[in-house]
Amino acid sequence: MSKKIVIIGSGFSSLSASCYLAQLGYTVEIFEKNSTIGGRARQLQKEGFTFDIGPSWYWMPDVFESFFNDFNTSTSHYYTLDKLNPAYKVFFENNESISIEDTLEKIYKAFEAEEQGSAIKLKKFIETAQNNYKIAIKNLVYRPGVSPLELVTKETIQRLGQFFSTISKEVRKEFKNKKLIQILEFPVLFLGAKPSDTPAFYSFMNYADFGLGTWHPRGGMYQVILGMGKLAKSLGVKLHTNAEVEKIVVENGKANGIIINGDKINTDIVLCGADYHHGESLLDRKYRQYSEKYWDHKTFAPSSLLFYVGFNKKLKNIEHHNLFFDTDFDAHAKEIYDTPTWPKEPLFYANFTSLTDPGTAPEGNENGFFLIPLAPGIEDTNELRELYFDKIITRFETVTGQNVKNSIIFKESFCVNDFIKEYNSYKGNAYGMANTLLQTAFLRPKLKSKKVKHLFFTGQLTVPGPGVPPSLISGKLVAGLIEAENKQTKELNPII
Repeated sequence: MSKKIVIIGSGFSSLSASCYLAQLGYTVEIFEKNSTIGGRARQLQKEGFTFDIGPSWYWMPDVFESFFNDFNTSTSHYYTLDKLNPAYKVFFENNESISIEDTLEKIYKAFEAEEQGSAIKLKKFIETAQNNYKIAIKNLVYRPGVSPLELVTKETIQRLGQFFSTISKEVRKEFKNKKLIQILEFPVLFLGAKPSDTPAFYSFMNYADFGLGTWHPRGGMYQVILGMGKLAKSLGVKLHTNAEVEKIVVENGKANGIIINGDKINTDIVLCGADYHHGESLLDRKYRQYSEKYWDHKTFAPSSLLFYVGFNKKLKNIEHHNLFFDTDFDAHAKEIYDTPTWPKEPLFYANFTSLTDPGTAPEGNENGFFLIPLAPGIEDTNELRELYFDKIITRFETVTGQNVKNSIIFKESFCVNDFIKEYNSYKGNAYGMANTLLQTAFLRPKLKSKKVKHLFFTGQLTVPGPGVPPSLISGKLVAGLIEAENKQTKELNPII
């Protein structure tokens, strides 16, 4: 009889793990507290508009393809991908902007037009970034974070200096133009930390950006969740929604069940794909491997103030993805990480899927997704949300040269309090734990509990880190650890 595994949460890492575990022959059931699967990657549909509530960038397409290939299928079986051109547009001060197009050659030309001689420097920088990407994918991100020796390879030893320098230092060595520096520092924001705190090795994110391009699943990022859910079901995984887990049951040092609505559901193994800190709060204190002091001293990725806005007209001077860097980048970063406070002049991001994917808004209308990065744990009130919406929409009008306030049909917001309520997110973080030098690989919270047998964790607070592709990988890694432990148990107890 196959062993039973219950998984808490249904985000990317949980769905990924469920597929690998079901493929290995386990009986797998997922329990999700919300009414739909997807964790932070949910969808809002209102008045003919469709919004991705959470992740909106599709980078590292090779990781998604690799996941589906592991089950003898492909992404194209579940959703259609379009490569965006331009990938995104960046707005700066004085109404200046730069569009990052869909090939390296076009990007080299854009850099050269901005700063003479920068094309050659960028080629060299991207060459290093591409090599780092190959090493990361081949040697690092698919390691379970069990031992520091996982980082020791011939290739990583040769790049040791890149782990002790930072993205910010390496970029600024070569580039003097402020706009180009900001563009090159932008991708590591997906890792949740300031460029000045992110190891230079993570330049592989620049290759993910410029080399692999930015893609869009038709219908939105939620199509990926639906595809993974469909795959999981085809493998025999049972998905339960509106099923909030109240406790992880431990007996004789082993996790053997979960409590939902006061009832115990028995299992052989528990895998927590919910927020790691929340998962540990479901245990009696003596079984938690990390203290509140531990979590409080960690560097968390930002939270976000999000707005989902329906416009009754088509907008101009925008692209699918837009970055508004028309204020002080460094000042906003300090207000997130150094002195947590609401930013005086926030950078923000705006996404309009209806521009390239007409089905996500009624004909002649536009859907707008706006995001302001914020410090986790910050005060969140309706008054502050309204104040900041007015700030960014006023700037949006000025920078893009159009009036839009009177064209708003509706707007919904999502912020720190919602991340806590909807996802049990520690301090309302949006992206998990940042990938700083001291929070990389084996230095992150472990996939396997050190205190409770048969208890495992997955997701963006553990390895390999924040983001959608790393979450897919995290699910694969934890499935491998579970299988390795199960095999070892069989060898020690051949009667089983």
